[in-house]
Amino acid sequence: MVMLDLREKVRAFVNNRWLVFVCAMWVQSWAGIGYLFGSISPVIKSAMGYNQRQVAMLGVAKDLGDSIGFVAGSLCEVLPIWGIMLIGVVQNFVGYGVVWLVVTQKLPSLPLWVLCLCIFVGTNGETYFNTGALVSCVQNFPKNRGPVVGILKGFAGLSGAIITQIYTMINAPNAAALIFMVAVGPSMVVIALMFIVRPVGGHKQLRPSDSSSFLFTFSLCLILAAYLLGVLLLEDLVGLSQALVTLLTVLLIVIILLPVVIPIILVFFSGPIAPSEEAFLPEPQKQESGKSEQDGEEVILSEVEDEKPVEVDSLPASERHKRIAQLQAKLFQAAAEGAVRVKRKRGPRRGEDFTLMQALIKADFWLIFVSLLLAAGSGLTIIDNMGQMCESLGYSDTSVFVSMISIWNFLGRVGGGYFSESIVRNFAFPRPVSMAMFQVLMSVGLLYYALAWPGAIYVVSVLIGLGYGAHWAIVPAAASELFGLKSFGALYNFLTLSSSIGTLIFSEVIASGIYDHYAEKQAALKQHSLGAMAGLPLGKDESLSCEGYICYSITCGVMSGLCLVAVVLSLIVVHRTKSVYANLYGRSQA
Repeated sequence: MVMLDLREKVRAFVNNRWLVFVCAMWVQSWAGIGYLFGSISPVIKSAMGYNQRQVAMLGVAKDLGDSIGFVAGSLCEVLPIWGIMLIGVVQNFVGYGVVWLVVTQKLPSLPLWVLCLCIFVGTNGETYFNTGALVSCVQNFPKNRGPVVGILKGFAGLSGAIITQIYTMINAPNAAALIFMVAVGPSMVVIALMFIVRPVGGHKQLRPSDSSSFLFTFSLCLILAAYLLGVLLLEDLVGLSQALVTLLTVLLIVIILLPVVIPIILVFFSGPIAPSEEAFLPEPQKQESGKSEQDGEEVILSEVEDEKPVEVDSLPASERHKRIAQLQAKLFQAAAEGAVRVKRKRGPRRGEDFTLMQALIKADFWLIFVSLLLAAGSGLTIIDNMGQMCESLGYSDTSVFVSMISIWNFLGRVGGGYFSESIVRNFAFPRPVSMAMFQVLMSVGLLYYALAWPGAIYVVSVLIGLGYGAHWAIVPAAASELFGLKSFGALYNFLTLSSSIGTLIFSEVIASGIYDHYAEKQAALKQHSLGAMAGLPLGKDESLSCEGYICYSITCGVMSGLCLVAVVLSLIVVHRTKSVYANLYGRSQA
């Protein structure tokens, strides 16, 4: 009897949605391999003898691989989750495995386009990890999509710092070992967990304790970020012994594993769910039965938008909703009596379900896209070039700053989601208001670096990490509110292309061009100063190195201005979507 009960407990544990969520967090802890490009790019540059423009091309290939998730999203409809993740494992292992073999000269040198293809394929593997984790957890937590997506995306942003800390503990003899970790680490973790991360009918596992479980998870996220930040600062300022680094890394792993106590307590130390506490989602049949009535109401609500006076939007919330309700009631009555004929919509309105093609002809969609291109493209350019920025300022250990920007990226994703949610729910302001605020922060950070003020590398790491991370918590929510959930996957994946396009322009054209210009200028000055004593030309790597703030200050100044343009575009979206957010969130406050 005891064995039978234990077997049932184990089965319930394996099928518990909180175990799936925790395992998805662990997958995401290794899924943000693209954020490590700033650490591995100097290794590739020195081993292959590339100049900055060639390194930027590798960065663009990485960004494209990270952004093109259409294939993963489409395959998710026909393959099981473990199949999706297995494809990602193969791509990650093969792509970065070949890069490691080339860098360590175990394979002959390959053309630049081949390495670009390898990095594209390897980084694209993480889109399969993200898709599997997000789809499973959103289905398992249908009433908590915001917190679930925020936490999972946050762990993906934090993965760069986690992997770097584990790499530091290993104390590898050469820097190329980090590329080996990027190829092997995520593959091992995902293979171990891919049969657990899956939809498990989580809508039947709702409990009143879920809110406290989420609070515990968010508390651990903040503790994890603070702990990692403290460890990195200690390693940078004090210089820790290898034994102490190992101890700190073990404690880091314990913190990451700690959320598993939630499903353990729920399954093994909690009683069965009482019938009064068990909650179920509405049956599909019930949803379909009310569909026609809901469609009819949507037509009336659309007519209200056309008929209401312009001054209604400027009224206080309570008065505005009263006037709208009166107009809506009159339209319902007139339509029922045949006094007026309510016209059918030619297409969806803001806040309704759009297809991708319908969204592509809307100005709001392109305003968000271009704003994201300018701001997120600037942030991704800094992330990709963080290694070279640190080297140009004389820092030997670039991984510290790459990890710092990863931590602030994590906090931006978690905090940006909660901040924007607070704005729309407490004040009924359009969500893009919060996007504009974070874009101002990014502009300030870039300007600070452009002016070469003290501690600029720390300031730009914090503000760019926060601002860039916040975009990926705010934009998905705003897109779902303005364009609906029907084609959310296609809409979101299209918007993610904006950052890759932005970094293609800013990194490949602007940043690398300016860097190479000053690198060549400094090399010529060195050659001239050596004079007759330098019978041999300078080494190739040395001639391609730029030193000082000048290497990136002009680029940061340009991108600071572009972020201000993004602020203007976001505020235009705010002005155009006031009524949508007033209807969505203002009504509950009236």
